[in-house]
Amino acid sequence: MKTTIVIFGASGDLTARKLIPALYANFRKGRLPQDCTIIGFSRHPYSDDAFRQKMKEALLKFLPSEYNEKDWGIFGRSLFYHRGDIDKLEDFQSLSKNIEARGGPGGNRLFHLAVAPSFYLSVVKKLSESGLATENATSGYSRVIIEKPFGRDLQSAIGLNTDLLRVLKEDQIYRIDHYLGKETVQNLLVFRFGNSIFEPLWNRRYIDHIQITVAETVGVEHRANYYDQAGVLRDMFQNHLLQLLTLVAMEPPVAFEANALRDEKVKVLRAIREITPEKSSRFSVRGQYEGYRSEPGVAANSTTETYAALALYVDNWRWQGIPFYLRSGKMLPGKVTQIAIRFVRPPHQMFDVLAGATQLSTNHLSICIQPDEGFHLSFMTKVPDGGMTMRPAEMDFHFRDQFVDQPIPDSYERLLLDALNGDPSLFTRSDEIELAWKFIDSVRAGWEGDHAPPLEPYAPGSWGPVSADKLLWSNGRWWRQDCIDRQNDLESGSSLK
Repeated sequence: MKTTIVIFGASGDLTARKLIPALYANFRKGRLPQDCTIIGFSRHPYSDDAFRQKMKEALLKFLPSEYNEKDWGIFGRSLFYHRGDIDKLEDFQSLSKNIEARGGPGGNRLFHLAVAPSFYLSVVKKLSESGLATENATSGYSRVIIEKPFGRDLQSAIGLNTDLLRVLKEDQIYRIDHYLGKETVQNLLVFRFGNSIFEPLWNRRYIDHIQITVAETVGVEHRANYYDQAGVLRDMFQNHLLQLLTLVAMEPPVAFEANALRDEKVKVLRAIREITPEKSSRFSVRGQYEGYRSEPGVAANSTTETYAALALYVDNWRWQGIPFYLRSGKMLPGKVTQIAIRFVRPPHQMFDVLAGATQLSTNHLSICIQPDEGFHLSFMTKVPDGGMTMRPAEMDFHFRDQFVDQPIPDSYERLLLDALNGDPSLFTRSDEIELAWKFIDSVRAGWEGDHAPPLEPYAPGSWGPVSADKLLWSNGRWWRQDCIDRQNDLESGSSLK
C-alpha cells in the first residue's frame, strides 16, 4: 500500500536539519516503506526540483558522512513539494488530490507538524475537514506527529488534547519528545531491566540520591521570542527532564509494549510530591545568566529564568525519602545530559578511618546520554604499596568504543520509523503530558508567590547560581558532572584521575 509522508513547515529549519536527513538515513538502511512519497508543504514558492535541491544542500550540511550520489538520486525522486497555506482549507483539499494523483485513492499517511504550536489545532482540523485524517479498512492509517511544546501550562495542554481528540483518536496522535529517541535513553531501559545485577540495588535501600542534568553552552540564540515567554522550566523540565526521571524511577513494565511502558511512566508522574508555594524557596532555585536581558528579542526587564534546579521526591514504595535533583540551564560550561546515581556509603567506614580519609567513600554510577555516550561505575580500590590508602577507580562502557562500525543515529531517525510502524512506545500519551504540566504549574505558582526563590544572576560559563550548590550542600551532597569532565579529558588527551 502506498505510504505518503507530509511535512508541514517544510521550509523551516527542523525539516532541513533533522527530518529529511533522518528519512534519508532510514532509506539507505532499507527501512522506509517500498512505495513511499515525501511531500513538503509550506507557503514558499518552491518547485519540486528547487525543494529537492534545498534538501540536498541540507543533507550535505547536516549529514555529510551518509551522502551518496546514487542513493540521493533514488531518494530525491520520492521528494515533492506542495505550496499551500495552513490556514486555507482549499490548500488541504488540493493536497489530498496531489496525494491521490501520486498513489491513487487510499494509502497510508503520516503528517509531521513542523510548525509553530499555535498552528497545531488549525492543521489537524483541516486534515479532518479535507478527509486526510480519515482511517478505514481500505484507506490505510492516518497519523499525526506533533512537536513540543505541547501547551504552555496544564490548562492549555488539556484544551489542546481535548480539541485534538474531537477529530483524531488517541492512537493517531504521536506527541514527540526527541530525547526519547536517543539510543542512550532507550539503553537505560535495557541497562535496568536487561541485567539482574542492577535492578536489586535500584531502590531507597541502596541509593542515596539521583541527579539529572541537562546543560547547554549556548544562550537563547534565535529563539528569544519563544524562550523569553517560556523559560527553562517550560522548555526543558516539563518534557526532557521529567521524561528521564520517569525512565529512571519507573517499575518494570509487564512487556516492552506502548501502553504497558507508558502506564509505568504515568505512575511515577502521579507519585511526584508537589512543591507547595510555601516550600518553593527550599526545594527550587532559579537563575538568569548575566547579559541575558541584552540579547536581541529579550525584554530589558525580563524575569525569565535561564537556569533552574529542583529537589523533588517520588512518594512510592521504591523511592520514598530519596531525593531526585534536577537541573538545567543555558550558558553553562559544557553541553551534557547526565544521570548520576550515588549509592549509599558502606555502613562501617573502617578503611576510611585507617587511611585517615576526610571524605568518606561511596559508589557512583554515571549514565552519559551525551556527549560521551556510555556508563561509568566508580568503586574504591587500594593503592599499591600505600598502606590502606584508597583511590576511586572506574569501569567504563563507551558506545563509540564498543560499536565502532555502528554510529549512533539521530533520535528522529528512530522516532519517524516508529511512527511509520505504528509503535507509540517512545511518544508521550495525553495523561503523561497533563501530569507533567500539573507538576510544573505547581512550581511556577510557587515562583509567583511570597515564598519564591530569588532570580539569581550567574556568570556565563559557570555551573549556575550558588544557591544550586547549596540545595545539595545542605544535605552533604554535591553536583557531579562526570560525563563532561570525561569528555574534556578525552579531548585534551589527559588521563583520568
